[in-house]
Amino acid sequence: MIDLFELYFYEDCPYQDESAELLKLEGRGKMRIISRESGICACAGDLADYYERKGLKIRNYLRDGKAFEPGGSVLEAEGDIKLLFRFWRVSQTFLTIMCAIATETASMVSAGRKANPDLVIATSRKTHPGSRVFELKAVRAGGGDIHRNSLSDSIQISQNHLEVAGELGKLRAMKKIEIEPRTRDEAFKYVGMSDIMLLDHLSPKELQELGPELKKLNPKLELAVGGIKASMIPEYAPFVDIIVISAPYYANPLDFTTNIERI
Repeated sequence: MIDLFELYFYEDCPYQDESAELLKLEGRGKMRIISRESGICACAGDLADYYERKGLKIRNYLRDGKAFEPGGSVLEAEGDIKLLFRFWRVSQTFLTIMCAIATETASMVSAGRKANPDLVIATSRKTHPGSRVFELKAVRAGGGDIHRNSLSDSIQISQNHLEVAGELGKLRAMKKIEIEPRTRDEAFKYVGMSDIMLLDHLSPKELQELGPELKKLNPKLELAVGGIKASMIPEYAPFVDIIVISAPYYANPLDFTTNIERI
């Protein structure tokens, strides 16, 4: 298993911290990563675990899903001051990104469930390379779910699959089968073999009309939609069970700062 934090910190400091060496920093210090705005925390615990493996002492950190306000600490640590300076910037950047994903997800979940209390906001596989494990955790910290962790954990027969495979015969699998039909006719043709049907690029009005017809033929069917903007979630929420969206991964990082002091 690759230790991603080792990669992150090695990339930022492959040899030594030239600034700390020039200043001959020695001794112990304490560090606080502080938010300048409100949000939802994600992945501070993962960072805290890594710090402890490196010999730093964690004074406090926020658990996944915990809300914070401006001026609140997200993570506090103490120990070798050179190590704190080495970890500072990457740690702050990492948390601004993961907490932004959790915060954006929570906002989308709240908006969608006002129109449909049972709605699932599920994010796609369009994570940033090397960050998927943390970005998926951040989505869940914000109250969302995951559409697909990877190609290995679920079945989705996309429009490209249908184009290449041609007519689908009888399908049986241990996992749920999700089909993305290319046309209305294909939706009706494959509704009986679908556990989930992904109906991209349809309008709310079209879903309002088509959805009940499909569920009448397959009462266990779950309807999903993707390819929509976050601002459109309330419009689509009443007519589907799942909204698949990538937007949380690209949320603007939150505004954090870091204080380091000698102790």
